[in-house]
Amino acid sequence: MPKQLNNIERKWYALDAKDQVLGKLATEIAKYLTWKNKVDFAKHVDNGDYVVVLNASKFVTTWKKEEDKLYRTHSWYLGWVKEANLKELRAKKPFRALELAISGMLPKNKLRKNMLARLKLVEWENHDFQAQKPIEVKL
Repeated sequence: MPKQLNNIERKWYALDAKDQVLGKLATEIAKYLTWKNKVDFAKHVDNGDYVVVLNASKFVTTWKKEEDKLYRTHSWYLGWVKEANLKELRAKKPFRALELAISGMLPKNKLRKNMLARLKLVEWENHDFQAQKPIEVKL
């Protein structure tokens, strides 16, 4: 289990993904999940905050990435490579492209799973996290 500090105060942030570029949005979200600019930052401690992403499937991409960007999965059986472009992936799983982009920007160690657990992707502008009083972040 990753090392934790007992006195971590985790805040909640809400970001609107509507009409935001995928890569820039993912870097902003990863910044809040890792929170490297906190005073008590340490690489071995998970001290990031919660992030609620509103309109998570309404991000945009630049150039022709809808057709050109490929996502591949492999089942480790011979010849079982599945390949889909961004347009097909968004049709099947609207949040998956954003989740993969954020996951790629997080550290590749035991802390990543807990950081992704604090990421909440929501389809609409209304969400179930009103009780936590998330801080609205303008991008």
